[in-house]
Amino acid sequence: SVSILTTAKYFVPMLLGQLSTQHPGIEVSLFVGNRKAILDRLTHNKDDLYILGQPPENLGIISIPFAPNPLVAIAHPQHPLAGKKKISPKRLAEEPFIAREPGSGTRLSCDVFFKRHHVMPQVRMELGSNEAIKQTVAGRLGISIVAKITAEAEISRGTLVILDVKGLPLLRQWHLVYPEHKVLAPAAQA
Repeated sequence: SVSILTTAKYFVPMLLGQLSTQHPGIEVSLFVGNRKAILDRLTHNKDDLYILGQPPENLGIISIPFAPNPLVAIAHPQHPLAGKKKISPKRLAEEPFIAREPGSGTRLSCDVFFKRHHVMPQVRMELGSNEAIKQTVAGRLGISIVAKITAEAEISRGTLVILDVKGLPLLRQWHLVYPEHKVLAPAAQA
């Protein structure tokens, strides 16, 4: 069994499909949840493997980075900042900001980004899903910072654009995580 962040649902099912094709005998169950739910499952050792964007630092775990997970600023194509070059984080923070809920890995990274640049975003809304954030940004209610993979379809359709902000994209990694004392079954090793 594998537990993944909601953000990882954009690519992990394809990886599991490839695994099933290569190893037809492997049965995979998948739990999709927010960071809090995944960390709870990890703490209680409920699954074989966990996929996180930001592994916890205080748990005894093995963490293997395996894929890039850049975070980008997104806006409606008609937003005044769309098409501008090298937007400062200070200027970005002046716009109404649509944030992920406190405790999400994306939110933690955004908070670090804004603190590093000594600015506070004007949080207009806090939402618990990438889908809600994308719809809100497409509805011209503000801008956001999201994992690029979550917005690729909307970007290719032209309903959202990536803003060129100094210091972005935030270069993060996807991590395969499991408790350090766990002996992985052959299916999990595959």
